[in-house]
Amino acid sequence: MRVLSGIQPTGNLHLGNYLGAIRNWVSMQDEMTGDSRCFFFLADMHSITVHESREQRLANVRDMTAALVACGIDPDRSVLFNQARVPAHAELCWLLCGTARIGWLNRMTQFKDKAGKNREGASVGLYVYPVLQAADVLLYQATHVPVGEDQKQHLELTRDVAIKFNTDFGVELFTLPDPIIPKQTARIMSLRDGTSKMSKSDPSDMSRINLTDDDDTILQKIRKAKTDPEPLPGEAAGLAGRAEAQNLVGIYATLAGTTPDAVCAQFAGQGFGAFKPALAELLTSVLGPIRQRYLALRDDHEALDAILLKGADKASAAAEPTLRAAYDAVGLMR
Repeated sequence: MRVLSGIQPTGNLHLGNYLGAIRNWVSMQDEMTGDSRCFFFLADMHSITVHESREQRLANVRDMTAALVACGIDPDRSVLFNQARVPAHAELCWLLCGTARIGWLNRMTQFKDKAGKNREGASVGLYVYPVLQAADVLLYQATHVPVGEDQKQHLELTRDVAIKFNTDFGVELFTLPDPIIPKQTARIMSLRDGTSKMSKSDPSDMSRINLTDDDDTILQKIRKAKTDPEPLPGEAAGLAGRAEAQNLVGIYATLAGTTPDAVCAQFAGQGFGAFKPALAELLTSVLGPIRQRYLALRDDHEALDAILLKGADKASAAAEPTLRAAYDAVGLMR
């Protein structure tokens, strides 16, 4: 079993990243036995579809590495690396550009969403982004890829590319990856709008809990989180139509490893004046140790670069047989 997942290094992680993805990565890592392996990478080559300065991009990669390690990703048990240090990603992407079809890419809803009305002004990189994603996965013969709703279409395209390449060249080179749905999933919404996902791009910092927030900041953000005047019901079904209440109860349940029904039963009849301090206390107890580890790591550039170099060496060794076979299949001398 090989699990692969990547994350764009676009700034500090927030609670939505942690509960929605990173905590599940740690669980998958901890469940691996024998020859099974997790590959986790910083998608810095994907990040160039958005303009930012050289210095900012370098800082973001190191910051994200520190955050992932602080959250529990162990570089000795998983392969943790940044994409740009493994040129095989770009090489296989170009080979797969001969297999992927424009019609397939035209159907990618994420490109339409990100390009908006100015499709002609979007970069070519944004358009072929899914082909690089396919290369990321196929390069390591990944058997499973953790996916959210917004990435299912890209994994389907990855499978289509793999099937067509294998068929066109009469090989059984690429493994067809299956989606993996974590045992515990969480969709964390904005603290200011329960109908929108928690996001780094929201202009209001009060909309999210950053993993770097100190205890007082977390408390203030939870106190000011949007709610309604109604008390909590005895069961989760009573939260229907109350998006902000549903979000806060969901956060508590996910952090505590319980269910929204159990949280409602615990706080039934109480208002948010009682619930919010309890949620803030739970958040600080879980995120405090992560923040401390992150702050101890983030300025040690030498240690962070060593982690990424070690991971890139492992990733390159794992990728080489597939890349070599892909060149051979299409008749290119390397």
